[in-house]
Amino acid sequence: AGKDQEDVVVPTSGGRYDVQLRARRRVAVYWDEEASEVRRCTWFYKGDKDNKFIPYSESFSEELEEAYMIAVTLGEWKRKLESPNREVIILHNPKLMVHYHPVASSDDWVSTPTEQGRPRTVKRGVENIAVEIPSGEPLQIDHLVFVVHGIGPACDIRFRSIVQCVNDFRNVSLSMLQAHFKKAQEQQQVGRVEFLPVNWHSSLHSTGVDVDLERITLPSINRLRHFINDTILDVFFYNSSTYCQTIVDTVASEMNRLHRLFLQRNPQFRGGVSIAGHSLGSLILFDLLTNQKADPEEDEHCAQGSRTASSTGGIEEVKEILKKLELPEYCDVFEKEKMDRQALFLCTEKNLKEMGIPLGPRMKILHYISSESEMKVSPGAEPGSPSQHGDSSEDGRSCQYRDVGLGQVSANYPQLNYKPTIFFAFGSPIGMFLTVRGVKRIDPNYSLPTCKGFFNIFHPFDPVAYRIEPMIVPELEFEPMLLPHHKGRKRMHLELKEGLTRMSVDLKNNLLGSLRVAWQSFTRAPVPALEAGSSEAEAEAEAGTEKQPDTKPEEPPAAVKEETPPLNVGKLNRGNRIDYVLQEKPIESFNEYLFALQGHLCYWESEDTVLLVLKEIYQTQGITLDQPLPGSQ
Repeated sequence: AGKDQEDVVVPTSGGRYDVQLRARRRVAVYWDEEASEVRRCTWFYKGDKDNKFIPYSESFSEELEEAYMIAVTLGEWKRKLESPNREVIILHNPKLMVHYHPVASSDDWVSTPTEQGRPRTVKRGVENIAVEIPSGEPLQIDHLVFVVHGIGPACDIRFRSIVQCVNDFRNVSLSMLQAHFKKAQEQQQVGRVEFLPVNWHSSLHSTGVDVDLERITLPSINRLRHFINDTILDVFFYNSSTYCQTIVDTVASEMNRLHRLFLQRNPQFRGGVSIAGHSLGSLILFDLLTNQKADPEEDEHCAQGSRTASSTGGIEEVKEILKKLELPEYCDVFEKEKMDRQALFLCTEKNLKEMGIPLGPRMKILHYISSESEMKVSPGAEPGSPSQHGDSSEDGRSCQYRDVGLGQVSANYPQLNYKPTIFFAFGSPIGMFLTVRGVKRIDPNYSLPTCKGFFNIFHPFDPVAYRIEPMIVPELEFEPMLLPHHKGRKRMHLELKEGLTRMSVDLKNNLLGSLRVAWQSFTRAPVPALEAGSSEAEAEAEAGTEKQPDTKPEEPPAAVKEETPPLNVGKLNRGNRIDYVLQEKPIESFNEYLFALQGHLCYWESEDTVLLVLKEIYQTQGITLDQPLPGSQ
């Protein structure tokens, strides 16, 4: 029985903490955190500031209980006890018990506790204590999301850790579920989404690199240099092959460890897994995902589909290449061998020789293959080059796989134990890093090998965030998708700004129309007055009937087009839009420079961001919002 009592462990806070009853300790399950004390509370006193009841330690509560029982039994009140902190508690009667702070005298010899100072109420038991005990989180977990942080140990403007920021994100998600998935919750279709933090910064800086940096750091402006060493240098560490390996190993092994531990603790879990990254964390995840290996069966299925769709076009393309090389007489040979463009680029000299191609034509074909292959991985490849066109779905995908990985730090990227459903990037510099690495364009046919969903979410003033869609469709200029406000409309200042813009356009068009009519009437040849009057009236009527439809209805379609543009942004997100921009708050619109840093750190408490994450996750399960938000996909 004693052993059973020692082993009693109660999971709390959605299973993220375990309470060891015997040791009275609360320990974190998924991350490193100092254990906190747990008390069985029977005696309380009111605090100074928040006016809340604070429990005494269990040992002192026992002393108070013993004194109270003696007072009740013997009827002897006004008993005085001294706490371990030299504080005085006086039991006047069952309804009046007070707690005094000690007031130290200037003379150390007579510094005994006194009853001076403001007394605080002492309470026995939990009856009539106005405490809001939270109902707890839903037991059912529908989806698991791993969240990877960016540079430095602090993740927001209050210098909080990734654990605290993810706690905020999780709390916002619970409130969004209650507000926007109420029907599904009532039907028990929806439980909750679990968000778990992934920390790689501490592992990186425990390698001893901080000691090496300390030796070479100048002594001046010490705090600034320490801040730079602890945060901004993480970007340079990631671009070093030595430390990049440490970072990707830590992130992948930590996500795999958390996944295994979560499944052990939640054996009934049947949901999917998604991943989210903030700032540099999103780039680390993107590089990991581009180097994942898809299942052979999946690859074969994709290959068969692409061959069926493009075999004829591929053979015709090979014929065009042969004509370009002035070798049209060998078209029949390649057609007989069912050689498409991809197969041609896989050919070796031995293959061509076996096909009966003479030495001269063989050399021409091999030179063409090698030169085109170099262009595919060349940073200076133009958008019109063969490496940038996805004529063959399979070929485009394999070429772009190399392109997206171009310039990546040389590292052995580990494999994840699961296939992520969706990848969410918050305030992400992925687009900038790809461009700096030499990737000018992402092939529309490219998708991440094991993750078919990708959302790039950013604040309009975030100085670290970059777009992805213009790298897929560089020939078009279009705005990112505006994330709808979680209350179902645009923020008032944005609506006002759009209204004023539309009004100015209407005024301008009306003014130009009036001037045009006046100029036409002024330059028209003189005719009889009656005829002129009727013709001018007709002209004005025609101008009115023609111009009004031209000017007014022109703007609303533009607005509609901006919200749901008929764009093909490739397969990176299953053909759906990728870039989503948050709506800035009214105060932020006054000075975008002032709120730039806040814009990069705002995602943890952003209801709009959380709602998009929940909406996309539950959409994969066929569950939608109670009421669709305007402007959402």
